Amino acid sequence: MLSKQWDVVVTGGSVVLRDRVEVLDIGIKDGRIADIAPNLPLEDADRIVPAAGRHVFAGVVDAHVHLNEPGLGEWEGFATGSAALAAGGCTTFVDMPLNGLPPTVNAAALELKLAAARRSGVRVDYALWGGLVPGNQGELAALSEAGVVGYKAFMSSPGDTGDGCFANVDDDTLFEGMKAIASLNHVLALHAESEPVVAKLAAAKQAAGETAMRDYLASRPAEAELEAVKLALDMGRRTGCKLHFVHISTPEAIELIDEAKRAGLDVTAETCPHYLAFTDEDVVRIGAGAKCSPPIRGEREREALWRQLAEGKIDIVASDHSPCPPSMKTVKGGNYFEVWGGILGGQSTLELLVGEGWLKRGIPLPILSRAMSAAPAERFGLSGSKGAIGPGLDADLAIVDLNAPYVLTADQLKYRHPHSAYEGFGFGCRVEKTLLRGNVVYDRHADQGGLDTERQASGRRLRPHASASRIIG
Repeated sequence: MLSKQWDVVVTGGSVVLRDRVEVLDIGIKDGRIADIAPNLPLEDADRIVPAAGRHVFAGVVDAHVHLNEPGLGEWEGFATGSAALAAGGCTTFVDMPLNGLPPTVNAAALELKLAAARRSGVRVDYALWGGLVPGNQGELAALSEAGVVGYKAFMSSPGDTGDGCFANVDDDTLFEGMKAIASLNHVLALHAESEPVVAKLAAAKQAAGETAMRDYLASRPAEAELEAVKLALDMGRRTGCKLHFVHISTPEAIELIDEAKRAGLDVTAETCPHYLAFTDEDVVRIGAGAKCSPPIRGEREREALWRQLAEGKIDIVASDHSPCPPSMKTVKGGNYFEVWGGILGGQSTLELLVGEGWLKRGIPLPILSRAMSAAPAERFGLSGSKGAIGPGLDADLAIVDLNAPYVLTADQLKYRHPHSAYEGFGFGCRVEKTLLRGNVVYDRHADQGGLDTERQASGRRLRPHASASRIIG
């Protein structure tokens, strides 16, 4: 019996392409997109996935996720974390090097992380970051050879996970690390807050007994982010190191990064959905669940970040999914400084950006899709197969109903610990299906909470192609 031309055809959806949205069919063969055209002959398909009345996005490429294995899987592991990502339309994630025991600061630790991923089962495709910490410069080349997409460093303390191995960099470590990473033609991702500034303010606040949420927010001012960004940009110019600034929270820092980019520096900027969703007033209302660093700022900053995203000054939007057990979000004695900082948000990125960005603010869907998918795939060497809808690319798709507003409740979350700052948030759209290489890995209307029990370990580990490049266009 002759095989059909396509294994799957996704029919009649409004397909979000790089430059437009058009009603098209998508023909899929052997996990890749084979054809995109109106009215493909459905008799030549083994299976049909109807998408009429829905929008079809490229699967999200979340370049900033903490899934905490090995060693801290009780916070969140590959199985539950990747299930939540699939439910949010994400088909590829890049796991950060800290919050694991041991953290991924050498090749041996990376192998332990890969072994944990194989044991747990990963529902979507994934790649890994390495770390830059004091004392591991000699490990960077081996991590590159092992296939990391780049390196992550903290310019302020990352918090204590009990490992004692992932410390923030001092200036000398940062500068020498940039030189080494430049020689490897890799990207350095930076948490940019000045440790001297935030440590001094936090100590003064706590010594004075000022430990409310407002006091925590005041201890991490915009100036701390700006000072760190300026220092790192200067080092980047001097070393030639490619830079990526993660979770930028202030429009002034975005402007600094954009100016450096236009002056020729190979640099990109990321923000997160929570900086686009909430304000400091929301943080005070929500409480510990909305604590993060850098902190969520005011309405002025939020709206300015949306404008910068629309203008293309923000390259990437990533979740910074940072899970923990509920006990670590418990406020003891009214001291918010002691609460773990991090927002559980990996399941909500696409719905937040489309609902708040397109439905409320009219930012074109190709711009939003690019920030979630194409740009991170390009920057981190995955664009040969990920990040867009086009012939030859993996058939990674998110089918979204833009006419399905809902309020998020804890029972809808797929995390190991179903709590989130987004509980009670009204989303304007909803992910209906997620396809990984043409296979449905999440279907909101199916049994088992929408997750395909036959594809619990369908994710593959990805390595970057020869050189992660500047973002195109």
